[in-house]
Amino acid sequence: MTGEHPEDAAMDAAASVAVTQPSLDDLRAEALAWGRRPRAFGGWYVTEHMVRAMRAYGWTIVVGAIGQPVVYLLGLALGLAALIQAPIVDGGEQVSYLVFVAPALLMSATIAVASEEFTYPVLSGFKWRRYFYGFNASPLSSSQIAVGVTNGAGARMLVVAVAYYLFIWVFGAVPDPATGWLSIFVAVLAGLSFGIPLMAYAATIRDDKGQFALVQRFVFMPMFLFSGTFYPLGALPIWLQWIGWISPLWHASELGRALTYGHETGGLGIVVHVLYLVALAVVGWILARRIFERRLAS
Repeated sequence: MTGEHPEDAAMDAAASVAVTQPSLDDLRAEALAWGRRPRAFGGWYVTEHMVRAMRAYGWTIVVGAIGQPVVYLLGLALGLAALIQAPIVDGGEQVSYLVFVAPALLMSATIAVASEEFTYPVLSGFKWRRYFYGFNASPLSSSQIAVGVTNGAGARMLVVAVAYYLFIWVFGAVPDPATGWLSIFVAVLAGLSFGIPLMAYAATIRDDKGQFALVQRFVFMPMFLFSGTFYPLGALPIWLQWIGWISPLWHASELGRALTYGHETGGLGIVVHVLYLVALAVVGWILARRIFERRLAS
């Protein structure tokens, strides 16, 4: 039996390695294949990160989602509503004070979430922790990062809206539950219509000099107080009613009242309210996407 010459064996081994060694084109194709998945689902990867990051203040979310409606509704149902014996007359309709105010509180809850999730977390992604730049260094695009931030905030809004709706339903503040449950989605839309433009503004901030505190004091609070939340908008003097007309809270509250107890807004009124909220969200998204792209490219 003759053995194989050592030089021949070495040549065969080298040839085998050459055959199995991937070419540059193979490596490029493999890299592109791995890159397609983040490109296709990148927004959801960022959403996952934002939701996981909320675990750091998860108890705050839970307590806020459950405790806030309990405190508000107990205060209104057992406190203020007990003093206001006369029904609220709004557009010729008479309803109890609790039924009138509950949809507006539902809408204001998601807007309050938007004022949290679209401010400091956005600034943190650009300035303090700078994880947006890390995302952008991967196959994720800047618009996918903005989508993920929006989806993450929307997920928290949905949790809050569901919890809030269940409480107002238990308290008997939803006379028409067959359509009242749709107010959950109106509440999420209200939060996005306020929050996405706020995200665009937050993305422009380079240094925190109290800008978000000014938004709370001079945008959110006047909107909360003068958008027909606690009394019909028509009860205000005409020179204050314009705050409600431009406020997403008033438009969302009118939709919520139409869904929960049949407040007469008319078909055209419903269309106007919905289009206004959608328009705010869309315009805010266009601005936010451009600002994210410009800032992450710098």
